[in-house]
Amino acid sequence: MRPIRLPEPPSGLMGMPEIFEGGVNVIRRAVVIGNGSAGSENQSLGLVRALGLSDKYSIHRVTRPRGGINEWLRWLPVSVHKVLDNLIRQLFGNSRLVMSLQGRKLVPFPVQNGAHVGLSSILEADAKKIASIARETFEKEGPLLIVASGRDTISVASSIKRLAPESVFVIQIQHPRSRLDRFDLVVTPRHDYYALTANGQQEIPRILRWCITPKEPPGRNVVLSMGALHQADSAALRIAATAWHDELAPLPKPLLIVNIGGPTRNCKYGSDLATQLVGSLQNVLASCGSVRISFSRRTPKKVSDIILQELSKHPKIYIWDGEDPNPHMGHLAWADAFVITADSISMLSEACSTGKPVYVIGGECCKWKFSVFHKTLRERGVIRPFTGLEDISDSWSYPPLNDAAEAAARTVSFVAAMSTSSFLPLNCKGHSDVQIVMEQSL
Repeated sequence: MRPIRLPEPPSGLMGMPEIFEGGVNVIRRAVVIGNGSAGSENQSLGLVRALGLSDKYSIHRVTRPRGGINEWLRWLPVSVHKVLDNLIRQLFGNSRLVMSLQGRKLVPFPVQNGAHVGLSSILEADAKKIASIARETFEKEGPLLIVASGRDTISVASSIKRLAPESVFVIQIQHPRSRLDRFDLVVTPRHDYYALTANGQQEIPRILRWCITPKEPPGRNVVLSMGALHQADSAALRIAATAWHDELAPLPKPLLIVNIGGPTRNCKYGSDLATQLVGSLQNVLASCGSVRISFSRRTPKKVSDIILQELSKHPKIYIWDGEDPNPHMGHLAWADAFVITADSISMLSEACSTGKPVYVIGGECCKWKFSVFHKTLRERGVIRPFTGLEDISDSWSYPPLNDAAEAAARTVSFVAAMSTSSFLPLNCKGHSDVQIVMEQSL
């Protein structure tokens, strides 16, 4: 790949830096490959923002058939899923069988793609088209930064790298599980490598170890983060604080923000956790000025129903109804403390970037890498379990997590090292010292 440079990551209080001027080897633009998941796309946008390209990107989304039987086929590669869906359509047309198999069609809502690039909605992620644009515009615009996150984006991002290796720099966020040499850089949480630790190996039945990934320690093109990347940096929070000032500033203090996610494969819970949360919140209400509660799209109805029934009429408590505008960024900016369910690494990462008290409920329901993530945050003094015995007015702090900025700085260092040919090839194996550091940190 031709030598390239990246904009310096943001520093100080002024936010985004100026992008380097002059020369064809300067990255001035980015393409984000999304999968429709807010959590995954937020990570890519967080890194793009931290690299100083927040007004120089476009979003291209990988889509797959949705609704009905398609929800059971999401484990298939996107290309295979689309071929199968197309085959069903050709064989059966618009018959009642097809309608029942497809279920209720979910139409993607249009998302503003940024007036700066003249696009009004998300574009389809077409690897050939993106690679062609990168090649054709390289001499005039310089290399194209590709940032992708999520399983469905892996094949598209790696195809772009294969089709235009000299014209793009590809970063895959979240571990792609195999063949990391398909990407220039991989950014992934440290706990993704828990399977390689002694404790992780003990938790895996021997008969299943062959299918657990990753199988190798991180190589030289891997950047390890503490949690999930996101866009809630200091500049974004200042903007949110201004935007939400009139609604949130007058509220009695301390303001406790409660973010409720939903059960996952490695963090299972139900109405029992909702009941526990209600009891604990009622116990701490005396030390709160105001409480604002938000549900996520993953929150089960049985959980939200309990919360609404027990807490919605309390004068100190406001429960967001899910209608726009979403107060999430305003909550991050104005909160005095947080209570967050243990299932969401993204919500925890955002809250822990504020330096404010973060209490976690449901950690005992989690296993595998989720429990490792929680343990690491507890040992660093970043989170505490929510027991209902807390005095919310008793504030405490810690060095905020800043994974996006740290990943951006590592990216710039990596590109600089590549440009001077001082880095090993991308397909090099991790060294034992890397594994030792990883073991100790986990």
